[in-house]
Amino acid sequence: MDKVKALIEGVTQDIIAYLVEEDNLSIEQAMDLLYNSELFAKLSNKETGLYRESSAYVAELLRDELTNGKFSQIEV
Repeated sequence: MDKVKALIEGVTQDIIAYLVEEDNLSIEQAMDLLYNSELFAKLSNKETGLYRESSAYVAELLRDELTNGKFSQIEV
Protein backbone atom coordinates (compact mmCIF):
# COMPACT_ATOMS: atom_id res chain seq x y z
CA MET A 1 0.00 0.00 0.00
CA ASP A 2 1.32 3.41 -0.78
CA LYS A 3 2.19 5.66 2.16
CA VAL A 4 -0.22 8.46 1.24
CA LYS A 5 -3.14 6.04 0.97
CA ALA A 6 -2.23 4.57 4.36
CA LEU A 7 -2.15 8.05 5.92
CA ILE A 8 -5.54 8.94 4.40
CA GLU A 9 -7.05 5.71 5.72
CA GLY A 10 -5.56 6.31 9.17
CA VAL A 11 -7.02 9.82 9.40
CA THR A 12 -10.35 8.52 8.11
CA GLN A 13 -10.49 5.80 10.78
CA ASP A 14 -9.58 8.28 13.51
CA ILE A 15 -12.28 10.73 12.47
CA ILE A 16 -14.92 8.00 12.42
CA ALA A 17 -13.80 6.95 15.91
CA TYR A 18 -14.03 10.57 17.13
CA LEU A 19 -17.56 10.90 15.76
CA VAL A 20 -18.65 7.65 17.38
CA GLU A 21 -17.04 8.37 20.75
CA GLU A 22 -17.55 12.12 21.09
CA ASP A 23 -20.82 12.63 19.21
CA ASN A 24 -22.45 9.31 20.09
CA LEU A 25 -23.09 8.43 16.46
CA SER A 26 -23.29 4.89 15.16
CA ILE A 27 -20.41 3.76 12.99
CA GLU A 28 -22.73 3.87 9.98
CA GLN A 29 -23.83 7.44 10.75
CA ALA A 30 -20.24 8.57 11.25
CA MET A 31 -19.13 6.94 8.00
CA ASP A 32 -22.05 8.48 6.12
CA LEU A 33 -21.25 11.96 7.44
CA LEU A 34 -17.57 11.71 6.63
CA TYR A 35 -17.76 9.96 3.25
CA ASN A 36 -20.42 12.40 1.99
CA SER A 37 -18.56 15.51 3.10
CA GLU A 38 -16.59 17.94 1.01
CA LEU A 39 -13.78 17.47 3.53
CA PHE A 40 -13.47 13.78 2.62
CA ALA A 41 -13.10 14.70 -1.05
CA LYS A 42 -10.31 17.10 -0.08
CA LEU A 43 -8.71 14.55 2.25
CA SER A 44 -8.76 11.90 -0.49
CA ASN A 45 -7.10 14.24 -2.98
CA LYS A 46 -3.33 13.81 -2.57
CA GLU A 47 -2.76 17.27 -4.04
CA THR A 48 -4.33 19.05 -1.05
CA GLY A 49 -1.89 17.54 1.44
CA LEU A 50 -4.67 17.43 4.03
CA TYR A 51 -3.70 13.86 4.88
CA ARG A 52 -0.52 15.26 6.49
CA GLU A 53 -2.49 17.15 9.14
CA SER A 54 -3.39 15.65 12.50
CA SER A 55 -6.57 13.62 12.75
CA ALA A 56 -7.89 15.97 15.45
CA TYR A 57 -7.37 19.00 13.19
CA VAL A 58 -9.09 17.31 10.25
CA ALA A 59 -11.97 16.26 12.53
CA GLU A 60 -12.42 19.90 13.57
CA LEU A 61 -12.54 20.90 9.91
CA LEU A 62 -15.32 18.34 9.43
CA ARG A 63 -17.22 19.70 12.43
CA ASP A 64 -16.90 23.21 10.97
CA GLU A 65 -18.19 21.98 7.61
CA LEU A 66 -21.17 20.29 9.27
CA THR A 67 -21.93 23.44 11.27
CA ASN A 68 -21.46 25.94 8.42
CA GLY A 69 -22.71 23.82 5.55
CA LYS A 70 -19.50 24.07 3.54
CA PHE A 71 -15.83 23.19 3.78
CA SER A 72 -13.47 25.95 4.79
CA GLN A 73 -9.81 25.79 5.78
CA ILE A 74 -8.31 29.03 6.98
CA GLU A 75 -4.57 29.25 6.54
CA VAL A 76 -2.62 31.21 9.12
